[in-house]
Amino acid sequence: MKDPIDFSKKDLLALAPLAGYTDLPFRSVVKKFGVDLTYSEMISANALIHHSKKTFKMIEKSPLESPYIVQIATGDTEVAKRAVLILNEVEGIDGIDLNCGCPVPKVVSQNSGSSLLKDLDQAARVIETIKKYSNKKYTSVKTRVGFDEKIPEKIANTIDSACADFMSVHGRTRAGKYKAPVDYESIKIAKESVKIPVIANGDITTYQKVKEVREITGCDGVMIGRAAVGNPWIFYQIKNDLENVGKEKIAQIVLEHYDAMLEFYPIKGAAIFRKHLHLYSKNFPNASQFRDMINRVEDPDVIREMIFKFFSK
Repeated sequence: MKDPIDFSKKDLLALAPLAGYTDLPFRSVVKKFGVDLTYSEMISANALIHHSKKTFKMIEKSPLESPYIVQIATGDTEVAKRAVLILNEVEGIDGIDLNCGCPVPKVVSQNSGSSLLKDLDQAARVIETIKKYSNKKYTSVKTRVGFDEKIPEKIANTIDSACADFMSVHGRTRAGKYKAPVDYESIKIAKESVKIPVIANGDITTYQKVKEVREITGCDGVMIGRAAVGNPWIFYQIKNDLENVGKEKIAQIVLEHYDAMLEFYPIKGAAIFRKHLHLYSKNFPNASQFRDMINRVEDPDVIREMIFKFFSK
């Protein structure tokens, strides 16, 4: 592995796994413009052990992505073991992360994701299984601060005792989903409970918020997910300590993302990218007209020219 994860400066920036958005093209662009650590989208361990082609496509990485973590979701130790043994054969993966935070009912009903917070002994067994069988440098966990109630100290100690190398903590319970206020004090409690590095996550939406969360939690890094969708230049802004990002840099990032999409999805790349363009253009003048025109165009070269003109003017 070229680049071990450096927690020493406490300024690490991580891109959170986000289904449908943090694919290889998106990760490669944010990595180039400021992210230190990238994660795959959440991978179903069951899909992986059944050799789903779509799942294997999801774990492909960009040459820029180092270090790179693959996140799996399972509450079953045997499934975890089989998934890890498959990932052991995939080069370029620097760590395996266990999802203990996903609140989606479909995931929770399978005793996976945040449901593991209801059975911390089982969560520990799954983490220990990953650690035992993985040949990757890192075993990590992404968690919430509880299922129905906040128990950040208990969760953090469980993860630490199971010998994870680091964790990221989203400051809501599963019951809070994505609407309840993020409790950064609970993340601070988790951080102070263990010696392993802790990354803070949850509603870190602005350059100013990053500073606030670092100060409150004392964490070793911050993880940004939903706030980067439609605003991937937030990482460039944070890394370069900028109040604002100029339109030339925004145009550059949007175009690089578009080109990466065309390369990764040769047939449908331009069509898939529309959802990103709708978000990227949101706060720009004449955004609705731009979105309307983009929806009518099929030629990738024409779309690229339209993107350049819109974001550069």
